[in-house]
Amino acid sequence: MIITLKKGASDAQIESLKTLLVSNKIEPRIWKGELETVIGCVGDIAHLDPGLIEALDVVETVQRIQEPYKAANRKFHPDDSVIDCTGVKVGGGAFSVIAGPCSVESEEQIVGIAKSVQASGATMLRGGAFKPRTSPYAFQGMGAEGIRLLSLAKKETGLPIVTELMDFKDIELFNDVDVIQIGARNMQNFNLLKEVGAYTKKPILLKRGMSATLQELLMSAEYIMASGNPNVILCERGIRTFETALRNTLDLGVVTYLHRLSHLPVVIDPSHATGHAYMVDSVAVAATAIGADGLIIEVHNDPPHAKCDGAQSQTPEMFAKTMERIKKVRSAL
Repeated sequence: MIITLKKGASDAQIESLKTLLVSNKIEPRIWKGELETVIGCVGDIAHLDPGLIEALDVVETVQRIQEPYKAANRKFHPDDSVIDCTGVKVGGGAFSVIAGPCSVESEEQIVGIAKSVQASGATMLRGGAFKPRTSPYAFQGMGAEGIRLLSLAKKETGLPIVTELMDFKDIELFNDVDVIQIGARNMQNFNLLKEVGAYTKKPILLKRGMSATLQELLMSAEYIMASGNPNVILCERGIRTFETALRNTLDLGVVTYLHRLSHLPVVIDPSHATGHAYMVDSVAVAATAIGADGLIIEVHNDPPHAKCDGAQSQTPEMFAKTMERIKKVRSAL
């Protein structure tokens, strides 16, 4: 349920309404915009009579939310959310490019790539320390050592780091991580979503599952937000379809659609969407043009010898050219 307050509502009136809602076991979440103040009601509202709330002097309107996601709903928070990633903003017109290798392989590799993508205009550094792989025999990442090397790269460049959490038992290793990624395979690991939401307020980059609907993606974001962390960034990386030419099937229209449904930022992953490095440039430019809030691009200094996803990784030179095109599109927009 959404409660829109009258203009000029006093702090005392708002507090009184909050007390009433809490007494009915409803958690009020207040959003103050330029033109109106909105209270989103989280919890079981079946027993609450909207007419009694609407009769209060301070209340303008009461609206029930039909969609199952509440906190992620734009009705709940009419303005775009702007997520602060240790000084780097994402959303509300703030565009960010996250770049780096699929997996951390060595100090020389990650520090070198961090410096090169930063020089080209990247605002955050990605790199996998823990890697979910289809085969149990494939490279699984460097684990804690990978986190340490990412921290070294962060010290060298100042770039906030983005890396994936696969198991909540590893959360203590993520103290120096700026954005925690929840990967496509874990998008519906609801226990992990609840644990992360309750434990930290760090931004969570939530990737769409390989066969997930957009409503399922938003419901997964809802798990994190309902547990106490409002700082969620949605990531579209394509879904699995009958088509085999590309790694996944990417519909850029979801950017516009998600922006209509939700206030959360939406970033595009052109690397996983296509699976081919030569396609990343054009898809990244198209995603920028359609209004994505950012991109996450895989970059490797030696793709043919990468331990993971070399085929879809741009070289630093390719990434530099892509960033030039992105800057031109952003300037034109």
